[in-house]
Order: sequence, then C-alpha cells, then structure tokens
Amino acid sequence: MTRKEKVLGFMNEKEYVPLMFEEMVAVLCVPDDSIDELKYILEELINEGKIIKTKKKRYMISSDAGFIGGTFRGNERGFGFVMNEGQEDIFIPSDFTHTAMDSDKVLAKITKPSQNGKRAEGEIVKILERHTDEFVGRYEMSRNFGFVILDSRRLSKDVFISKKDTLNAKDGDKVVVKITHWGDGKRNPEGIITKVLGAVDEAGVDVMSVMVSYGIKEEFDTKVLEEADKIECEISKEEIESREDFRHLPIITIDGKDAKDLDDAVCVQKEDKGYTLSVHIADVSHYVKEGRPLDKSALNRGTSVYFADRVVPMLPKKLSNGICSLNPNEDRLTLSCVMKIDKSGNVTDHYLTEGVIRSVERMTYEDVTEILVNKDESLLKRYENISDQLFLMEELAMILRKKRFNKGSIDFDFPEAKIILDENGKAIDIEKYTTTVSNHIIEEFMLITNKTVAEFLYWTNTPFVYRVHEKPSEEKLQSFNEFISNFGFGIKHNAEDIHPSEFSNILSKIKDTEYERMISTVMLRSLMKAEYSSQNKGHFGLAFDYYCHFTSPIRRYPDLMCHRIIKEFLKGEIDDSRINILKSKCEEAAKLSSEREINAQNAERDLEDIKKYEYMATKIGKRYEGIISSVTNFGMFIELDNTVEGIVKVIDMRDDYYIFDEKTHSLMGEYSGKQFRIGDRVNIIVAGINKDFKEVNFILED
Repeated sequence: MTRKEKVLGFMNEKEYVPLMFEEMVAVLCVPDDSIDELKYILEELINEGKIIKTKKKRYMISSDAGFIGGTFRGNERGFGFVMNEGQEDIFIPSDFTHTAMDSDKVLAKITKPSQNGKRAEGEIVKILERHTDEFVGRYEMSRNFGFVILDSRRLSKDVFISKKDTLNAKDGDKVVVKITHWGDGKRNPEGIITKVLGAVDEAGVDVMSVMVSYGIKEEFDTKVLEEADKIECEISKEEIESREDFRHLPIITIDGKDAKDLDDAVCVQKEDKGYTLSVHIADVSHYVKEGRPLDKSALNRGTSVYFADRVVPMLPKKLSNGICSLNPNEDRLTLSCVMKIDKSGNVTDHYLTEGVIRSVERMTYEDVTEILVNKDESLLKRYENISDQLFLMEELAMILRKKRFNKGSIDFDFPEAKIILDENGKAIDIEKYTTTVSNHIIEEFMLITNKTVAEFLYWTNTPFVYRVHEKPSEEKLQSFNEFISNFGFGIKHNAEDIHPSEFSNILSKIKDTEYERMISTVMLRSLMKAEYSSQNKGHFGLAFDYYCHFTSPIRRYPDLMCHRIIKEFLKGEIDDSRINILKSKCEEAAKLSSEREINAQNAERDLEDIKKYEYMATKIGKRYEGIISSVTNFGMFIELDNTVEGIVKVIDMRDDYYIFDEKTHSLMGEYSGKQFRIGDRVNIIVAGINKDFKEVNFILED
C-alpha cells in the first residue's frame, strides 16, 4: 500500500473526524522530513476530487460532504457525466455544467441521490483542472464576428471570436482556438484563433486537426534534440566487453514491412528437454537517462502514436529509428531475457542480462508467413540460413499458444483496418488486416517474456510498473449472464471467483455461429479495461497472475521504466532510499502512461474514422452487405467487411415502429415483430456522410 493510499484509508475510517493539517501531522506521527510529502499528497487528493478542504481548513472525504470528484464527460446536447473509478457516474444536466468542458477534472455536488436504478444527479461546483484551453474546430464567419464550431462531439458550445482575433481565417477553415473566457453557462466561451490549419479538404489538415485536438506534437523541444544529437552512434569496445555477447546466435527480427523502430529480436534453439528462447529488447535505458530532457519528454508523451500516414514517435528518430532500433547486421545493445521452456510450454528457468546482438535478418510478417504456410521456394532459398529457425519458432509458439488458451486466456477476433492512402494522403482503399502465423509467433514470444519478467520482479519486492487487467464487476457479470441466458449459455457471476476460462469457453462454443459477433461484442463491454499500475493485480484477459510491458521500450514508456528498474536490480543498486523514490516514480509513470495510452488510442481511432468516411464519401449509393455490430435506441451500427462502420437510424426505418430492447440488444418492430440483433447480416445502401458527427449514414436496402 502506498503512502497516498494509507492517508486516504485513514480518512475513510469510521472514527475519522475532519482534521486540520497540523492535527493530521500529529495524529499520523509524521516525521519532520515527511511533512512536505504529506502536504503534497493532500493537495494531490484534492486535485483528484477525492477529498476537500473546508472553509475551516479541515480535510474530509468528498463523498462524506456530498461531493464527488472526477473527470467530466460532455455530450453534444450540453449535459454530461462526472466519472471516477470505483464510484457511480453522476449525471450533470446541461444547466449545471458551469463551463466544464469534456475531460476537465471537476468537483460536483450531488443534488439527487441515485434511486430506482437511476443515476444520481449533480452540479459542477468547481473546475479542479482544465484538460486544455486549446481546441480545434471549423471557423464560421459573420460580418463583425465569428464562431468556431468545435470538432469534438463532446464539446457542445461554439466559441465566440471577435473580428480582431480571427487571424484572417477564411469561412470554413479548420483552426486552433484558445479559450480566453469560459463563459458562465448562459454566454458562450470566448477565444482567439492561434493557428489556421487550412481548408477542410486540404491535404494533411485532417491529421493536423487530430494531433492538435489530442495534444500530440511531432516536433521535439530543442533541449531534447540537443541531448539526442550528443548520443554516440558507435558502441564502444568497453561497453561490448561488459555485456553478454549474443552475436554468434542466428537472431532475427520479425515486424511489419513499414516498421522502422525494431525493438525486439528473437532466437530459438532446440534441446533434449525442450527449447531455449532468447528475447532481446533494445536497451533504450542505456541512452535515455532518468530525469534528463529525453526521459522527461518520453514520460510526457507516454507512447508512440501510429496514424495511417505517419508515426509520431515517443523518442527522436535518431534513437527510435537509429541506434536503438535492432537493425540487421549492426551491433546493438539489448536487455535480454533467456528462457528454458519445456515441451509443455512451461518456463523452467530464465535469466535477465545486459547483452549485445547483431541481428542476421530483418524479416517481415508477410515473408515469414509465405515461408511457413506456403513453403515459398524463392524465399526458402533466399533465407536458407534461418529457415530451420523459423519452423522451430512456429513449433514453440504453437505450444505456448495452446498452453495459454488451455489456461483460459480470452482471445477476441475483431478485425482491424488497413487504410491505403494516395500520395496526397487521401484514402483510396480499406482492407481488413489479416493476422497470420508469423504474428502469432511474435505475440506468444512477447507474452511469455512479459509474464516471466513480471513474475521475477514481483518476488524481488522491487517497485515496478505492471500491466493489469482486473476481474469484471459483479454488476457487469450479472448483466452479461442475463444476456447470454437468452442463447442457452451461463457463467458463474461471482466477481471474486470468476475465472477467464468462463469467457474463453463461451467464445469457443460460439465460434463461427450466427451469434458469435453479438455475444463477443457484449462480452468485451462487460470486461474491465487494461491499464498500468504500480501494484500487481494480474491480467484477467490473459489468465496470467503476473504481467508487465517489457518488450517495446522504443515506443512505450512503461517498458523503458521497467528496463531501468531491472538493470538497477541486476547491479545491486536498489537500497531502501531508492525503493521509496521508485515507488513514487512507478505510481507517476503508471498513471500518466495509462492516460497517454487512452489519448493515443482515441486519436488513432478518430483519424481512422475520418479516413473511413472520406473513403465512403466516394461510395454514396453503393450497396453492401454488413453485420450489425451494435444496437441502440436511436439506431443500429452496421460493420462492412472492409471494417467501415455506419449507422442506420431508427427514424429512417419507416416500415414499422421499432422498439429498443436493452436486455437482448435488439430492435423489434411493434407491428411486424421483425427483429434486428447484433450479429445479424443485412444489406445496406450508403446514404451519405455527416462530417460534423464523423458518421457514415446507411439505409436498409429493402
């Protein structure tokens, strides 16, 4: 338990009465050298909305005073919700949002408690932290003033722009607006245009709009670039001699053909009792030192962001594509995990070490699949030096995969999109990304490595950053169980005892059935989201008791943090003082990395949606067959075979009056009895594109 958790636990005790700061110091017997830390913890808890400081300067739990802190999630209609992990969402009517914008940290007062299944209602009383004061939108010009219509559907209010603050933007231009006055609930926010991105249809404007909206910057600060430039591209003889030398092994990388940041390389050797799997990960921590500009920048970015036409890297390209990337036929520094694995897929022994490698081949998923599946003769000849190695990798990967699924690992089969762009960045085709045996090889090798590393560090009692996926809540389990009971299935719905095999068994039973998509979709929504944590809570979806992210330090900060801690542990550099520092740093890295991951995922998804409706704008009037992926009270979402998702609105279903059934996730015709459910196949016509709402509109063919 961290000190922050202890303070919060103390204030949650029944016997606790609101205390002033000096009283809390005395009651908790806080040493003089920790008083500032307590002050910082209390301020942090206030900023998170978990506690409040009363007018009489006493600290108390927010909920005890009828308050709740959390993140505000807005809606285009003006209302919103205050969300806080572990607490019920609070509905905020449009008249009581009091200038709160989507993603702001807020404090709300509960005005109507929850009852009869209805959410509690509240009112925003304080903005704890603005998520941002800069937004992207479309400028609409009037004679003496203008407005910016914000891109995000969660932001309901247009921003007033004085004529002198337009930066000569033209009507319809995409712009960046900085809020100077937040309004008062009745008046619109006011702002100034700080950057004109260009006309809506101009090449690259869509990407820039998404990047600005999510605070994603391609450029690195000068200090970061200066530090990167000073890094030596040659590895010294002394450094190589201080490490384990793996350069004699037939080590290879397997990545997508467009990848330039190669951070993992692998090698498998067959033995009498099983296999030796060595996984070699780029030693980014050798170059990115704690607390330096490069490190602070990486922590702030949290992750690389992958768009259809570019990668926004976590680290400057000199590192991500250069000295850190495990390019073929070049000496590279690694942190390596060498595992002995028996014929049943059990890791019987392992060790971690700083290493040096020289990858012999840079393989692509496509070529490896052609060799393993189709036995392509030209590729077998070209890669005859490692072809035996590839077949051995497949053999081991399938053993590991079988063992994982036997343990109950949950594997969803939702398709991913591959968007093909022309030279101007316009979407000209959309394909379904196919997962092959080569993807499975790397997936299984990375999973077993992450699991092995996490378990090893856990038992050393060293502070660490884990990748956790908690068990679903009792409420969600019960709701899911009610739904699948309609199809003759059931699960144990005790949140304490639930095992992932309950879910994986159902997935195997519904494989290739007409309701596979429907049950898989509802199942996914019933599960928690994976995140980073300084506490090991296991990974429910993978059926692992221990798990971390260790294998991608070029593009994920938690992996870099894990490398740094492992190397310190191996060198015996972690004492009690360092443990206290690492606890704090792990908490910070886990929290920030989880936030950055969600931010990057949302940005990637937004741009993918933009490219999809850009492509579908050229297909208006065309007929497609699709599958119902989601059903709501206002319509149903249809996914086409190319992964594009559009909506058929209830208002456009004019052959009957359709009623939404929340339990069965279906629409039922009141007179005809006709039913539309998730997983049903339907024929649609592309009716149009709504750019403001990023929607593709369909109508049913008949």
